[in-house]
Amino acid sequence: MIHVVTKANRAIYQEQMEEQFHIRHDIYVKQRKWMDLDRPDGREIDQFDNDDATYLLMLEDNRVIGGSRFVPTIKPHLMSEVFAFLANVRGVQRGHDIVEWTRIFIVPEKRSVFNLKKMYAGVLEYCLNEGFNTITIVMETWWIPRFLELGWDVIPLGEPMMHDNMEIIAVMVNIEQEKYNELKFHIKVDNNLLIYNNKNI
Repeated sequence: MIHVVTKANRAIYQEQMEEQFHIRHDIYVKQRKWMDLDRPDGREIDQFDNDDATYLLMLEDNRVIGGSRFVPTIKPHLMSEVFAFLANVRGVQRGHDIVEWTRIFIVPEKRSVFNLKKMYAGVLEYCLNEGFNTITIVMETWWIPRFLELGWDVIPLGEPMMHDNMEIIAVMVNIEQEKYNELKFHIKVDNNLLIYNNKNI
């Protein structure tokens, strides 16, 4: 299942949160060479891993195999504070119904099409549950065809730019119930994907 971790229940998930930060370091620093994120303690953590952040953690036997992070756009977030220059056409999108999505990952040994689509479905379920109509993302441009294959409405906020040897872009994606239903149909899941407060962890 995919667990929703917020300020309110984070104490339950202390072990999994630390595991997530180490996995993120392995993926983003060691594998993808985002060296600006390197830390001597082997944890990938930034100023947006704060009390405003919500995490989706995909767990298998209580171990983290995937994750995502959400930050309200009405608060300081990655696009507004670090990458505003990417939104040089439509501007940084803010609103109570808009949330920023960052730090999506599946650990390499579990990186199946099923698990990726399950995480995508979990993202849509979270947004629908919380009343978010739009997500904003700073991402490498190779994500765009993946999202288009899902039928997602990907709207660039500016032109792609090179940053730290990567081509990155700011986009927004509209959240649609139909796309959520289609994803669940493809992965053959009938029930809800998210757990909001598991006291048995």
